[in-house]
Amino acid sequence: MKLYPEKLSASFSKGLLPVYLITGDEPLIRQELCDQIRQQARSEGFIERELFHVETGFDWQEIHYSLNSLSLFAEKKIIEVRLNQAKQPEKAAAALAAMSSAGDDILVLLSMPRADGNVQKAKWFKALEGVGAVIQVWPVAPKDLPRWIEQRLRQQGVRIDRDAILALASRVEGNLLAAVQEMDRLVLAAPEKLISLDLVESSVSDHARYDAYQWLDAALMGKAARSLRILNGLKTEGVEPLAVTGALIRELRQLLELAETAQQSSVDQALASARMTLQRVAGDRVMVDAAGVAANFQRMVRIADSIGIPFDNMQSDFVNSIQAELGLGRFASAQHSLVDG
Repeated sequence: MKLYPEKLSASFSKGLLPVYLITGDEPLIRQELCDQIRQQARSEGFIERELFHVETGFDWQEIHYSLNSLSLFAEKKIIEVRLNQAKQPEKAAAALAAMSSAGDDILVLLSMPRADGNVQKAKWFKALEGVGAVIQVWPVAPKDLPRWIEQRLRQQGVRIDRDAILALASRVEGNLLAAVQEMDRLVLAAPEKLISLDLVESSVSDHARYDAYQWLDAALMGKAARSLRILNGLKTEGVEPLAVTGALIRELRQLLELAETAQQSSVDQALASARMTLQRVAGDRVMVDAAGVAANFQRMVRIADSIGIPFDNMQSDFVNSIQAELGLGRFASAQHSLVDG
């Protein structure tokens, strides 16, 4: 079954599952989820632990021996396997599938980078998912980072000023390990458990990590300040210019293809083709997030209409033109949000 990271602790009340597979590209969150599972397992008698780091040339017979050998020190044991990649060769797949029937006295804990759609369809992945839990970990988006910082500090009984949150988030974006280290330092240095902007600016270095696609998103969204900050960060990190220009060229080609399709057929067909491409490349989660953002804007328009906020003619014409261009009037909910009625 699939299990959300925030539901892990609550799931322990129903008992431990025989297999936990944690996948995602955020090492800190993966590590902390593994810590939770190990702690709960120890409280239920899983005292012994065998750890395997799977790299190129790993001998999968070691896993076989571990699954079939008796524990020398305890009746129950944890077999933890850390994979350096999600896609595995046939020999590895057979060994991983065998872990789905390890037995009641063994808890299997696997951690690996993000598993794409092809990996999730593999027999070994489905076998493990069938008897245990798959926990997908997603990086904390820049827009969610301030809230993540505030919640984490609140759990430690520490308050932080709003300006301090934003300053800290800008200096640790894309680097949660650095974020945690800096927060731990700030907690120790904060007078009366309150972190101020002055404290952040005087004691936190810039640990932000970016990639070319984050710069591209900021540039295409017209966020000039963020775009320049990311570009300077990429330059400092020594990122090759070709990585940046390559991302830009790829995006421009896609936009040109979309424009050509719209000219040859229709805007509706061009958008439908673009949606299919986005879903294939980015996955269902991105599509759901995008729909959520669009729905949130529609909700704000409806709230504004209901409380009578004045909407001048220029804004009305602008919004109506965008809605008409995107074809939003085709949707049933449009009757509640279109500016002219």
